[in-house]
Amino acid sequence: MTLMTHTHRASLAVATAALLVAAAGCNNDKLTSVNNNPNAPTSAPAPAVFTNALQSAVGTWLGSGYDLRDISLLIQHFAENQYIANDQYKGVQSGSLTTQFASAYQNDLEDFQIVVRAGVAAKDPSLSAPASIMQQWEFGYLTDSWGDVPYSQALAGDSAAAVLAPAYDPQQQIYAGMFAALTKAATDLNGATASSLGSADQIYRGSNAKWQKFANSLHARDAMRIVNVDQATADKELKAAFAGAGGVFTSNSDNAQLNWPGDNIFNNPWAVNFSSRDDDRMSKTLVDTLNHYNDPRVSIYAMPATATGKFVGQPNGLTNAQAVAYSDTASRPGAIFYPGPVAYGSGAYGGNGGKQPSYLMTYAELALIQAEAAQRGLGGLNASQAAGFYNAGITASMNQWGVTDASKITAYLAQPQVAYQAGTAGLKQIALQKWIALYSDGGQAWFEWRRTCTPKLVPSKVAVLSYVPRRLVYPTAEKAANNAQVQAAASRMGGDANNTPMWWDKTSAAPTCS
Repeated sequence: MTLMTHTHRASLAVATAALLVAAAGCNNDKLTSVNNNPNAPTSAPAPAVFTNALQSAVGTWLGSGYDLRDISLLIQHFAENQYIANDQYKGVQSGSLTTQFASAYQNDLEDFQIVVRAGVAAKDPSLSAPASIMQQWEFGYLTDSWGDVPYSQALAGDSAAAVLAPAYDPQQQIYAGMFAALTKAATDLNGATASSLGSADQIYRGSNAKWQKFANSLHARDAMRIVNVDQATADKELKAAFAGAGGVFTSNSDNAQLNWPGDNIFNNPWAVNFSSRDDDRMSKTLVDTLNHYNDPRVSIYAMPATATGKFVGQPNGLTNAQAVAYSDTASRPGAIFYPGPVAYGSGAYGGNGGKQPSYLMTYAELALIQAEAAQRGLGGLNASQAAGFYNAGITASMNQWGVTDASKITAYLAQPQVAYQAGTAGLKQIALQKWIALYSDGGQAWFEWRRTCTPKLVPSKVAVLSYVPRRLVYPTAEKAANNAQVQAAASRMGGDANNTPMWWDKTSAAPTCS
């Protein structure tokens, strides 16, 4: 069941306890401690729980399952070279989604909730606020993937109410809850004492100021997501985010990124995947776009094709015979993701991919959100500021991925097809640049494509669906465990199909979809 708690994961077997009681005999002073197993503690220090939850959450949404093997194919950053089922949209069918949906609630979100409770009990926002921010980051992926999901009653399985069949909240209410939670977290951290997380925080090493910036920047991401359905609220929440306590990201040093140790115990999950698989190729859609704009990121995002030494993409959604033919003629993902010096396959691909960061949110994304807000006249910004934010976003993305030659960046920005054009054309440029910058975060790129219709994606011709999916269907296990609530949510949304538009998915109001 989705919301079953893991709080009681550590316990003694009944039979073992009985034997210990019997051995204690009439020695009553031993009875009170007989059930305490020093090798199976029932609680853990909050910082250690936070570290575990953080790594698990990033693995869930930016790892080799949801992201690399499913959504990055939908959004046409990657193509599948051998196991073509996911590139034919079979990976987003009901029976394939239980792990991603359930693990978020049962593991990551529950553990973050433990940290929230510990921080609240200790009156220590340096514990509770970062955990709450991470919960909102995760709930964003859940609701933007499925629509209505458990939120207000989530994680209440071990509460006094013992909610084991949580209601699926309407997405509009989930967004209101996320806005409120992020505002509270940023405010609570204002003037908070030194962090209790310290090195257990693998993102900001216990910097309360950095967590404030992440909370407000995430707030801005969520606000822009709803602009097509409720521009007034988007405007209000953008203003709140930009003016929030602590401010928003202002440089790449603020990026929310998990810096993996790369010690072969805790490695970047993509590198773990590439250490034993060689079936990912770059999508033709992405590589053609990078090549068309003479984008220097192409040599970082991708490797030259083995057969030609050129950057070439593979079309998405091919038959198995068609896909295999691209093994050596299409580019592999960039060498920075491969553990080295030799990975699985036919050549030496990388070097230190285990330490490659996973990016939860970046300054590049935030600057492009500001660019769109400025062009639309939202969030207290105006159109005259749009070009500056646009250029800042592209430059930050270049720098983030290792393009540091200022002359290359200047030349890229100066191209007539890249130079900011303002108006609706400018909004389309911003959307395209965000899709490029969100490489390695398939979920966010997919959500943005659904909101902006940019870039133009070509549906697979041999897939189980005739369109690029706009949402994920509810997992089979959820329908078995919490069917009444699932069916109520599906009815409210207008069906449980891959093309059922969720609350914010109103492309008819998007100027970039015309």
